[in-house]
Amino acid sequence: MFSSSGFLGTKALLFMDVVTIFFVLLPFLLAYSIKLAINKKYKLHFISQTIILALSLVMVLVFEIGVRLTGGFIEYAKHSNLSYDFLLIFLIVHIVIAIFAVAGWLYLFISSYKLYKKSGFKEFSNSKHKKIGKAIFASMTLTSIMGVSIYIFLFI
Repeated sequence: MFSSSGFLGTKALLFMDVVTIFFVLLPFLLAYSIKLAINKKYKLHFISQTIILALSLVMVLVFEIGVRLTGGFIEYAKHSNLSYDFLLIFLIVHIVIAIFAVAGWLYLFISSYKLYKKSGFKEFSNSKHKKIGKAIFASMTLTSIMGVSIYIFLFI
């Protein structure tokens, strides 16, 4: 997986293509999960969030292992037509947004799980949960767009 050619017809390896496809789909998966909550299917919303969060963490792990085994960002950047400085700044901004987004998502997930254990699904429609959820959706969508952009910058 970490040395096989990808399937998207770019210079990227297989693991990079798999991770990129997942992050292309992530905003749509999150939107579907949010729709479940809007339709008051809170248990399905929670289950879908559990699965999506777990898959996201696995994909980040696969990505991080793959990047380190295959030369890292500096090696990839050598083959891009864009300047290294631009790529590095874009990457740093992407990483900062991603860290805050995932930390917020983990906070919301854990606090929601605790609330569920305490009182069931009755209190999940509260405005704090919705507000944080919207911010996480926006930041994860931005993170996905930026990650896909980095893939394009480096491999197309």
